[in-house]
Parts: sequence; structure tokens; C-alpha cells
Amino acid sequence: MPIDELSDAVQYVMDLLGIFAFALSGAFLAVRKDFDIFGTVILSEAAGLGGGLFRDLVLQVTPVAFTDLGYFFTPCATATVVYFGHGLRHDGKVHEGRLFDISDAAALGLFSVTGTIKALAHGFNIPAAVALGSAGAVGGGVVASLLALEPPALLRWNRDLYALPAAVGATSAALLHYTGLLNVGTAIGAALFAFGLRVLALRYSWRTPRSNFWRNPFAGLRQQPTTANPPPDPAAASAPAPAPAPAPAPAPATEADTVTLLRDNADTSTRPSSPAPSSAEDTVRLRRLDTGAFTRGGGGTQLSARSPGPGPDPRLLLHHPERGNRWERDPASAD
Repeated sequence: MPIDELSDAVQYVMDLLGIFAFALSGAFLAVRKDFDIFGTVILSEAAGLGGGLFRDLVLQVTPVAFTDLGYFFTPCATATVVYFGHGLRHDGKVHEGRLFDISDAAALGLFSVTGTIKALAHGFNIPAAVALGSAGAVGGGVVASLLALEPPALLRWNRDLYALPAAVGATSAALLHYTGLLNVGTAIGAALFAFGLRVLALRYSWRTPRSNFWRNPFAGLRQQPTTANPPPDPAAASAPAPAPAPAPAPAPATEADTVTLLRDNADTSTRPSSPAPSSAEDTVRLRRLDTGAFTRGGGGTQLSARSPGPGPDPRLLLHHPERGNRWERDPASAD
């Protein structure tokens, strides 16, 4: 069958099936993200029409999504069914994402073939047609993932094969066209081959290998052994021992500050026989504070390890000369 006849007869049906499958995956993603009805419709439209819009813009043709209402209303109907589907609300497959993966795999296989066929019909060579078919197949899923704030599976090594099944489907369609075997049956077979490869990758977790240049920047910190005492340096051991640091000067002996207080001129009539002091003044001796016991830190002045601990302030240790109690009565005057 000529490729033009294949494009006119089958392209429309396969495009609608691919749009439906991609819109279904976008709707399931929106439901899993707890979007409202408008968010579900937008995500379905982006997933279903994103890859086709990119393909038509590269081909410099008017996007069929703007000229055919079937392309526009298919994602809307799909989003409405998924959003208001009572049977899907408590379905574990929806919340686990299995239906999303199956529908996405089906759309991946269909769009990889239809995009390649359309590029070949517009005169593209085989490598360009394969590249455009693959880009159109993965474009809708990438746009939907970005709108849902998820890293696209196309860019992550720890996700199952995604771009490779699209490239395989596009390459199969291009090779069938090159050998003259491209018809409806072989086109569907190429789409099923890409779909099966994607499903097998999901089933057995086939992934691309990680780059050998990748290194976790925090792996060394977790695996670094913690040693209390580092190993001795041989160069430092052979070097002469440094001179010992001078011992700190001993704290000065406790000195006394002399404070002169005026004596209270109290009435001494109650103790006439008490001896008067030799001076009219009282001498109070205050111990000098040892400033070396305090260190200045970031939060202010703090006691150092040399401090004896909590105790009375030395400034409060007042030593008065022994005096008789002024309220003690003289035994002679008691009579």
C-alpha cells in the first residue's frame, strides 16, 4: 500500500487512538495528584496533543488539533470519564499508577509509528523521520509530567525504558517504508512491538545504566571513618620538639582593699560601760577578685574551669572587728 493511502486511511484512526491513550495517562496522573476537573482536562489535553503539536510545528503544517474537533474533544471526554468515574475512585490500579503506565505505553507505540509515517509523507529522510516520530511520541508525556511537577521519565536513569521503545517503533516504521512493506498490518505490528517493549521494561525493570562519572557528593562523608586521634605524621615526628610554652604566671595572692565606712553615731546610753573603739571609723576589708577565673566568650563573660564553682561573692565577705553587742546590757548596770 502506498504511504499516502496509508496516511489518509489509517492516520486519523491511529492518531485518535494515540490521543485517547495519552489523554488517559494524563487524566490518571491528574487524579493521582488530586487535581480538580479543570486541572484534569488541562493535563489530558497536554498529554494527548503535546507531541502532535510539536510534530506539526516542525513539519510547518497547521496543527490538526486546531482544525479537527475530534482531536480536541477526545481528551476532554477522556478526562471527564476518568474524573467522574465512580468505579475508578477506589481502584487500586489507578492509585498505584499501573493503568497510567499501560495507557502511556500504548500511546507511545502508536505515536512513534504515526509520527514517523507523517514525517515520511512530507518528504523527510529516514533519520529525520525517526527523530521526529520519537520526539512526538514522548512529547506529550514530558509536558504532562512537567505540568504535574514530576521529573519526566525520559530524563531519569532510575526509571524503566521510555525513549528506547519510542525509537524502536519509529525505526521499525521507517525500515518498513524503506523496504516497501509498510501497510496497515505492519504499521500496527510496529506499534505493538514498541508497546510490548515498554510493557516488558515496566515488568522487568529494564533501565539504562548509570554514568560511570557520576559520584554521590555525600557518599564520602558517610563512609569516612571517624578517628578520635589522627595517625602521627612521620615528618612531624622527625622534627625537633618545639620549646615548651611558658607556664602561666601564678595568680597573685589575695590582696585586700580597704574601705573606710563612717561609724554610725548611735545612742550608746544602753551600754555605758562598753569600751569605745580606738578610732571613730570602721575598717572593712574586701578581698580582691581573681580576674583570671573569668573568660570572655561569644555570649558574654563566663566562669572558666578554674572557678571553684558557685559560691558566695567574695565582695560580700566583710570582716568587721569584733565588737560587743550594743544591745547587751552591762551586768553592773542591771542592778
